[in-house]
Amino acid sequence: MTRDYCEIPKKIKSKLEKQQYRIAGHHSAVKTCVWLKHSLKGEGVCYKSKFYGINSHRCLQCTPATIWCNLKCVFCWRSASWYNKERMNCMVDDPSEIVDELIDQQRRLIAGYKAHLTVPEEKYEEAFESKHAAISLSGEPTFYPRINELIEEFHSREMTTFLVTNGTTPEVLEKLDPLPTQLYVTMIAPTEESFEKTARPSDKNAWEKIKETIDLLPSLKTRKVLRLTLVPEYNMIKPELYRDWYLKSEAQFLEVKGFMSVGDARQRLPYDIMPRFPKIYDFSLQIIEDTDLKLIDEKEDSAVTLIAKEDYSWRYL
Repeated sequence: MTRDYCEIPKKIKSKLEKQQYRIAGHHSAVKTCVWLKHSLKGEGVCYKSKFYGINSHRCLQCTPATIWCNLKCVFCWRSASWYNKERMNCMVDDPSEIVDELIDQQRRLIAGYKAHLTVPEEKYEEAFESKHAAISLSGEPTFYPRINELIEEFHSREMTTFLVTNGTTPEVLEKLDPLPTQLYVTMIAPTEESFEKTARPSDKNAWEKIKETIDLLPSLKTRKVLRLTLVPEYNMIKPELYRDWYLKSEAQFLEVKGFMSVGDARQRLPYDIMPRFPKIYDFSLQIIEDTDLKLIDEKEDSAVTLIAKEDYSWRYL
């Protein structure tokens, strides 16, 4: 008996396409980030460019698991009502076909900039040749059962990879081979109580899984980032516990970011509680208080700071 493909339902696919997502194959998707467009026009770059040297106009923001996720985070700008909380126990597309389709769809999305007066021809041509894959966008990418092969496929095309995970699949992270260029783990909250309130998990053991991931991280020999997306009244609490989780993880970097009132997050959270940069900066100072940790970079318009033990000379890719 053959299994059916993991498929995005037509109604959800239509809504995604109206939001400028482009579906690749049966279950993957790509969407151009606003910073890609700004970069093309010489109007600035994203914080990942400032922090790590990624060329925003050459970044492929994508996911192999568009509607599969086990969390419904209050700060998520995606529509949690679309998510399938089950694992992808169905037929999936081949990694090489996914990457081909993602790149093709990205090129279609940026094709209109060829004639844009403020976009240099050389930069437009560079954008057509993606050099970096941000495997995030929507869903939980590690639910895609061939994530190792997908990372390998990107690397075979001389692309760097940032894999973003919610940390609830340590059994997958433990078997990553090859490892991504940089592994992001979202530390959603500092305590189990605040995690339940902020993440609204469908898995009963999600918090325990995240603790397993933190224990696992020191053994993964790649660049690692612990990322916070802070929401007042939910998870913007106990900075000293975030510090403890970060130190235990032995990640090289800690990103402290305020949630943005965009997308479906606007339906869950009032705009006026969005933490502006001064509050994020102050919270960051509380995290590093009485330690040797340093605040090594920041991007005010994205309300984000970067913390590390030192300002590593190799942090720029």
